[in-house]
Amino acid sequence: MSDDDIDESLLPDRETCDKLCQEFARVTNTDSACAQFFLQDRQWDLQRSINAYFKTKSSESQDNDDDDVEAELDVPKSLKLVSWNLDGLDEKSLPKRTKFVCQIINCELPDVVFFQEVIPETLSLIEKYLPAYDIFQGNDVNYFVVILTKRSTIKCSDHRVIPFATSVMYRNLLVVEGKISDIPLVLMTSHLESTKEHSDERIKQLRTVFKQALDACDQNTTVLVGGDFNMRDQELEKVGGIPAGLEDLWITCGSRPECRYTWDMTRNDNLIFQGRIKPRCRFDRLYMAPSSPARLKPEHFGLIGLERIKSCGRFPSDHWGLTTRFSLEN
Repeated sequence: MSDDDIDESLLPDRETCDKLCQEFARVTNTDSACAQFFLQDRQWDLQRSINAYFKTKSSESQDNDDDDVEAELDVPKSLKLVSWNLDGLDEKSLPKRTKFVCQIINCELPDVVFFQEVIPETLSLIEKYLPAYDIFQGNDVNYFVVILTKRSTIKCSDHRVIPFATSVMYRNLLVVEGKISDIPLVLMTSHLESTKEHSDERIKQLRTVFKQALDACDQNTTVLVGGDFNMRDQELEKVGGIPAGLEDLWITCGSRPECRYTWDMTRNDNLIFQGRIKPRCRFDRLYMAPSSPARLKPEHFGLIGLERIKSCGRFPSDHWGLTTRFSLEN
């Protein structure tokens, strides 16, 4: 998403936009930020936006006692996944940065979102501004990982947290099971131990992630696993490389060089680095263990969050977000 992608001739003038936001907020008892999310996605049609908001809220509060009634799901032709470390430990402009991430998610409309480095304060914003998603947490204190699944396309059946017993940084593996259309999915995200000094622990955690992903995969089930793995290539070599049965989605989708580095201080200056040579790393990774035959076909891998937030001059995070799209095979 960038300013160049928006045809401003199709937008109402600023005064009209403000009035529409105020009216939306009054009717829905929300605020202008929530109003913008719904109005922008519906060409500033007030009635359509209000109807969409209440439809979303109604589906959230649907009576779960009626187990015989299945929620009606969209029939998707593709699956889109986003993974992003939100840098929740950096307090600078954190509410603005988190709201901007939510705006990007509402524009991209992924079916699945992996967030890392979420804190309770930013989780509240995610819950508020992404009401179309079910949210699963790896923890609820300090900082933690989160998986979001779009309620209209993903039906979830179970979730669990697998702890890393020797982590000193609250790290674990969050697992969500579900389906898109009739395709069974296992979704996994983690934020592996940080910094060079904790390489041994990170390698141990990486082995666990790979084993859990392969154990969850079977002939019918597709496993999607990723997050901020803080990984150095030599650490991947120490575990024997990518295991048979798993594929690196950046590589599968063509290894585009402009998408290689997900933490890139030559382009992202949210963090100040005084050294002459600025580091860049492929810390964030996405892997797939396909079913047999494969029901999800990777078609695109890219980066998001590359634009600055005009009101604060910062990027949404010190990490770029990863986005990938799959076609669904019958």
